Amino acid sequence: MSILKKLAGETLSYGFSTILGRSLNFLLVFIHTAAFMPAALGVNVKLYGYVAIANIIYTYGMETAYFRYAKEAPERYYNIILTAIILTSGLFTVGLFVFADPLMAQLGYEGKGQFMRWLALILAIDAVTAIPFARLRLERKIQLFVKAKIVSILINVGLNLFFLALLKPMHEGHWGPAFLQNLYLPSIGAGYIFLANLLANASLFYWLRSSFADFKWTWDGAEMKKLWVYSYPIMFMSLAAMFNLMFDRLLLEEFLPAGFYPGRSSEDALGIYGNCYKLSVFMSLAIQAFKYAAEPFFLGSKSAENSQSNLALVSHWFVIVCLILWVGVSSNLFWIQGLFLRQSIYWEGIGVVPVLLLANLFLGVYYTQSVWFKKTNKTYMGTVITVTGLAVTLIGNVIFIPIYGYMACAYSFLTSAIVMTLLCYVGGQKYDPAPYRWMAAIVYICLGVVAIQAGSILASLQIPMIISQNIGFICILAYILIKEFSWKNGKPSLALK
Repeated sequence: MSILKKLAGETLSYGFSTILGRSLNFLLVFIHTAAFMPAALGVNVKLYGYVAIANIIYTYGMETAYFRYAKEAPERYYNIILTAIILTSGLFTVGLFVFADPLMAQLGYEGKGQFMRWLALILAIDAVTAIPFARLRLERKIQLFVKAKIVSILINVGLNLFFLALLKPMHEGHWGPAFLQNLYLPSIGAGYIFLANLLANASLFYWLRSSFADFKWTWDGAEMKKLWVYSYPIMFMSLAAMFNLMFDRLLLEEFLPAGFYPGRSSEDALGIYGNCYKLSVFMSLAIQAFKYAAEPFFLGSKSAENSQSNLALVSHWFVIVCLILWVGVSSNLFWIQGLFLRQSIYWEGIGVVPVLLLANLFLGVYYTQSVWFKKTNKTYMGTVITVTGLAVTLIGNVIFIPIYGYMACAYSFLTSAIVMTLLCYVGGQKYDPAPYRWMAAIVYICLGVVAIQAGSILASLQIPMIISQNIGFICILAYILIKEFSWKNGKPSLALK
């Protein structure tokens, strides 16, 4: 049980910062959708899709390589990897600066080259700080990790409020001090979102100053070759996974027939889907928090605790937590949509959220199982699996977007996540088998579907929403308590069946 307590404690610590940070960051959905119509936010949805992909290229799998090899010589590998990241980030960023204007013109945003330059600096900061943050995780310096992340997000939210909730209304309403009115430039518009992100990211250097103070420029060609052989499949795997996450938004605008949604343009549909997609962040929080705790543990330490049986136990409880989150959020969308999506135009796409949450649940299961190819140095297998998942997403979107619109995006993503999870399970059982409780997971997920659908059926019977939508959620919670816990001396304990 020590493994569950240890990982649960660290996951809760990371989870607190992640949930608090993302909750604050989630206010940005409220700010952005109140300040701009969907078409105006299309540039942000599209460019941040490319940024997520570029982030992977900037770090090219070295974060995972650091966890894999740092236990041999922590300082040496830290210096070698960070040296490489700084050099390559500088080269990539210079290239984006030089070609910013033609790139933005090619993307359909003539005269917006400054957006690309800001994004290039954001990418460089993200990459250069990734390894110091990985070092904090490996050294279990959770408090500093949490503080840096939260303060950065607070700055980002504060700057968004300043630019979009204060300066923009002042400029458009012609009220307040003239110098403040003139600070807002309509030509930048949604670009203030990028500027706020850049300034917030720059604050990370202050919190990580000690990690950079003891950094020493180090280069070793032989070691870099070893690290590259291990990490480049991770990069391709991550790229395929990110394309899998982002391609639906890139393809939606391209393949959606004109007039598919009456009175809505393809830009409107993209903005609606992109902002409803953000509600699936609730599942991403749990996955990210678990990743922060589990990756250093299962890859960066030599311990009898990180055995296959413990991995299976941790995975089982990960599924249970994610299942509760999925059913809980899906059962309460009737008030969540009104809270975070202030303009009712965005409510049209709310049906994608339960599907996207379930897809992210399967991605989380895939992540817990992916330890086997990282531990056994078969990282190329991860690339094969994620490329297969990407193919499923692409085929599903291209074929079904013209028929089902953005619902096709959601279900294609779900299908892809299920395929990846199954392939990872089969490969893991062959090369590094673990006693996963897969039958229990399938039963729980099926019950989750029943619980969510029950809420919709009961709501049609004129039962108050807060009751009808949550009956299934309460029932599945009761079932889990009965199934997973036994009672001893009046106290619950894990049944461990």
